[in-house]
Amino acid sequence: MTAFGIYPVTVGAGQIALSPVPGRSGSYEADLTEVLLWQPSMVLTMTTQAELDRMAAGGLGDDLAAVGIAWWHVPVVDFGAPDSIVRAQWACLSADAANVLDGGGKILIHCFGGCGRSGMAALRLMVEAGEDPQAAFARLRAVRPCAVEKDSQMAWAFSGA
Repeated sequence: MTAFGIYPVTVGAGQIALSPVPGRSGSYEADLTEVLLWQPSMVLTMTTQAELDRMAAGGLGDDLAAVGIAWWHVPVVDFGAPDSIVRAQWACLSADAANVLDGGGKILIHCFGGCGRSGMAALRLMVEAGEDPQAAFARLRAVRPCAVEKDSQMAWAFSGA
């Protein structure tokens, strides 16, 4: 298995971080402990339910709710960009995320590997926060070189400008 890591970048008064799905290291409990120690106000899950289940992370939303962490599950297929259902959810999610960041809070975004889908969502939130898209992308890649893997992901992230 791979090591679990959290890769933060400052956005306004808060932070956004990318990570793999909890459980990817081989231990859901150990990875969840790392997430909780980082103290996010919100967790955004970009994986499908099948990916969560495969990593024994099917109860992630309940585990986060038990300690008062907001959870958004917006599944996007691996190497994909948001479909119409996710795009419809995004306005509410984005407003919640902006409130977290404006208040100095932390948002953890994960997909399966912590690169493409999570990078796409982080970049979109950075752009929506007023950052220049190219500068935001460079800052995100400085922290997580694999962030945003496909042209369709980049196009969707930049569409928030």
